[in-house]
Amino acid sequence: MSLKSHFELLAGYNQWMNLKVYEAAGHLSADDLAKDRGAFFGSILGTLNHILVADTIWLKRFAAHPSCPSALDEVVKLPSPTRLDQVLFDDFVKLSEHRAWLDCKIINWTAELSDDDLDSVLSYYNTKGIAGSKRYSSLILHFFNHQTHHRGQVSTLLLQAGEDIGVTDLLVRIPEEIPE
Repeated sequence: MSLKSHFELLAGYNQWMNLKVYEAAGHLSADDLAKDRGAFFGSILGTLNHILVADTIWLKRFAAHPSCPSALDEVVKLPSPTRLDQVLFDDFVKLSEHRAWLDCKIINWTAELSDDDLDSVLSYYNTKGIAGSKRYSSLILHFFNHQTHHRGQVSTLLLQAGEDIGVTDLLVRIPEEIPE
């Protein structure tokens, strides 16, 4: 399995998990979603917004790659988040719609990546203005890992609120193979 195929798998997993998380969160009231539960970003809504903020920041950085696929053209036009704890959407329905839209962009972007892209270096500035230059494939891995990390927090917060999202293992998304 190629590195690109792994990223396509992670993009599909990301979309699948977001559907599960947002479906469960949709069962809660606006007050329950916004309730400070002591998480790093406070509430379920705050944590879901943080994931969206970070995804937007990273996708805009990835779009600056010299051979960036056209799948990120519309993402570039989005306003740039100014803080990692910024609430882009306080309305859950609008947050959910934007998440679904962005997940489609991520699926299309990973489908357009090439091995040459993945082996290159991406230079960028973090949110504090500090320059970085890292292997593109490693940054993409971080991108997907970051989502998984914070979705894990959200799944715990949802469970505390009485919503179980069920199985979250990547393993269920890995296709079966015929042994050689």
